[in-house]
Amino acid sequence: MKVQCVDACLSLQQVYESTGKFMNGISSVTDSPRPGQAHRVVTPEGTAAVEAIVKENGRVTVNEMAAHLDMSHGSEHHIVRDSK
Repeated sequence: MKVQCVDACLSLQQVYESTGKFMNGISSVTDSPRPGQAHRVVTPEGTAAVEAIVKENGRVTVNEMAAHLDMSHGSEHHIVRDSK
């Protein structure tokens, strides 16, 4: 299989680990939330504030909005990207 898939193939150790996890009841291959992982909180008020700033000045940057509204760059980017 390594000949056909080159480096995209799982190693034997990864196959054993995945098999063990599934045998122990884990049925999802996605990452589960970890303690200390950042949470993105997007509220309707925050979304409305971002939309108001963009309507007022369409050339404002995400960093400028984040500084003005005291939000993270990631939350601002998330709001702007999803509001299109």
